[in-house]
Amino acid sequence: MKVFKQSLFCFFTIILLSSCKEVPAPEPIMPVPTESQIEWHKMETYAFIHFGLNTFNDMEWGYGNTPADTFNPTDLDCKQWVSTIKQAGMKGVILTAKHHDGFCLWPTKTTDYSVRNSPWRNGNGDVVAELSQACKEQGLKFGLYLSPWDRNNAHYAQEEYVKTYHNQISELISNYGPLFEYWFDGANGGDGWYGGANETRSIDASTYYRYEEATAMIKKLHPNVMIFGGTAQDIRWIGNEQGFADATQWCPYTPKGAHYTMSLRGMENGKQWLGGECDVSIRPGWFYHQSEDDKVKTLSHLVDLYYRSVGHNATFLLNFPVALNGKIHPIDSARAVAWHQTIENSFKNNLMTGAKVECSNRRSRQYLSEFVNDGDWNTYWATEDGVTKASLTITFDFPVDINRLLLQEYIPLGQRVRSFNVEAETDEGWEHVAVVDSTTTIGYKRILRFPDVHTSKIRVNFTDSKGPLCINNIEAYYSVDTAF
Repeated sequence: MKVFKQSLFCFFTIILLSSCKEVPAPEPIMPVPTESQIEWHKMETYAFIHFGLNTFNDMEWGYGNTPADTFNPTDLDCKQWVSTIKQAGMKGVILTAKHHDGFCLWPTKTTDYSVRNSPWRNGNGDVVAELSQACKEQGLKFGLYLSPWDRNNAHYAQEEYVKTYHNQISELISNYGPLFEYWFDGANGGDGWYGGANETRSIDASTYYRYEEATAMIKKLHPNVMIFGGTAQDIRWIGNEQGFADATQWCPYTPKGAHYTMSLRGMENGKQWLGGECDVSIRPGWFYHQSEDDKVKTLSHLVDLYYRSVGHNATFLLNFPVALNGKIHPIDSARAVAWHQTIENSFKNNLMTGAKVECSNRRSRQYLSEFVNDGDWNTYWATEDGVTKASLTITFDFPVDINRLLLQEYIPLGQRVRSFNVEAETDEGWEHVAVVDSTTTIGYKRILRFPDVHTSKIRVNFTDSKGPLCINNIEAYYSVDTAF
């Protein structure tokens, strides 16, 4: 009997140890994001600032022939910009240090066409420095935009200008920052003043600017910076300037050359991880025009764009056209803050808190279904190898009204989900929830909108995936915003 008890003890010990044996994580589905790209995804919303000679000449694209002394804000206040952007819930700001007209907002040594030759601050001002410092003081990340095109420079389209452009990059990356994002704009070549030539000049953007060399120079000093545009990008343009991405949104993408890194949807089988960035201005124009004071985007429009950008697995870059006095206009400021407050209120009360989560399949005890509800981004539910279809059933403590569902994949292991759907349990049984958008991809974040549902249980059915499922977060909400 003693031998039998010892054998039985050993048997159960072996069973217990085998059940606690560490199971490897699912193999990554390539490509996967870098740590810097992951941190960029987590920013979600950040701001653009367009300000310069165009502001004072009521233009969008300056020709390059307006005198530098036209630039003269009466009360420039970068701290007000940053305070507004921070109150609007954004994590960073990108400044147009030079637009296509070639006017530089810092006292560059490369050209006379800069703030050095304006009456502002008696020629001793530096917008880039003031904004960089304000960001440091208020805890916002700082980024820069430097147009490769220069309609003022006499040597544009010649080798000498490329040296000037690289020297401008060197000045900016050496004296300001740190930088979270750097923009190479896609507008290149055309008509311009070009030092008085008044002609049209064309270049091959893929080779002329030597983007790879410029990118290496930037990343040497700012290794975590995200590059937009050029031929060595870390992120991609969504393909419009209206602020939205497609509901099907893959982060993988295969670039086809300079300025071809643009797509509403990405590519399921793309070779690089290039998340989408949605850019839009809070007004019709990128630069300030008094005639547009009554054309600031409505609150409902901005809220809808949030769902169609951040809620579609992309980031949201909202532009503020700084006014003539050097401040963000009160209408723009109030609208942006109201927008953030609306979003905050919509996602204030997570109905998943305390909810029970059950799965149809799990990889092991290291990848439990309840990890989608533990508030830890680094834990996730995963299925066994070969299991690409599975369900999560969520039981609330009591019947709830719900009309928003937020889902996230654990993207350090790649983007996987191809399709899914949501059901709610009703008196008639399980019924599909009629979501606003198609339920295809998830990626870093997907937010579903649907008409009010009263239920005690919802079920998420993952119907197709590129590999074992890896879901690290699900949240449920009832929102009173009217963005549909």
